[in-house]
Amino acid sequence: MLHTTSLHSFGRYLGAQSTPAAERSRIQKPAIAITRQTGSGALTVAALIAEKLNVDLQGDPPCPWTVFDRNLVSKILEDHKLSAATEAFMPEDTRFSLTDAFESLLGLHPGSWNLREYAKKTVRKLASGGNVILVGRGSVIVTANMPQVLHVRLVAPLDFRVRHYAEISNISATKATQDIREMDDARNRYLHSYFNADVDDPLHYHLIVNTGKTGFQEAAQIITSALKGLLSDHNPQVHPVHTG
Repeated sequence: MLHTTSLHSFGRYLGAQSTPAAERSRIQKPAIAITRQTGSGALTVAALIAEKLNVDLQGDPPCPWTVFDRNLVSKILEDHKLSAATEAFMPEDTRFSLTDAFESLLGLHPGSWNLREYAKKTVRKLASGGNVILVGRGSVIVTANMPQVLHVRLVAPLDFRVRHYAEISNISATKATQDIREMDDARNRYLHSYFNADVDDPLHYHLIVNTGKTGFQEAAQIITSALKGLLSDHNPQVHPVHTG
């Protein structure tokens, strides 16, 4: 359901972005970049944030808030005219350098450095357009110097994350624990190798939210309120439009 909703929102987002430049607001629309511990509910929270912001913070002209998570890779491929097969060589992890170089020489895909630069360009373009929630892919680091982007980390106790991940993936707690550790390690390697960044460094973030304490709805509300505060700080003449 979340995936279908994400695709629908993505389509509406692209439609809004096709508005002629002269008709677009001169005020910079905000964005959110999220890193997460696996199982902390990032996609659920991101979808809830988008739902809340679509009520009163679409901007002028209106543009729907869109979550980019798994579909972020598809957008990178589209932006840089890469084949769908390239996605297999774009894990959120580092790749063995000799293997990567050999595959690149064979023409199977661009080298990791090029793919990383493509990803950075797409992330920056989306964040510049605003009204997006970017999950993963180093988006917090890539947008570090963009003042309209709220940087967030989602964390939760391991037992909470295991229960949630096992439930949404329909797997055992043992398998969920293994998957969580492997994915967290991979994402940590990705940030450290490509951006020389420590994902756990609190200085990267405006906000760190423990979803095990807040739950998903409250986490979404906290982040939504923080974004509105950030927007008011940078655009004091802008106020959310309340409806209903």
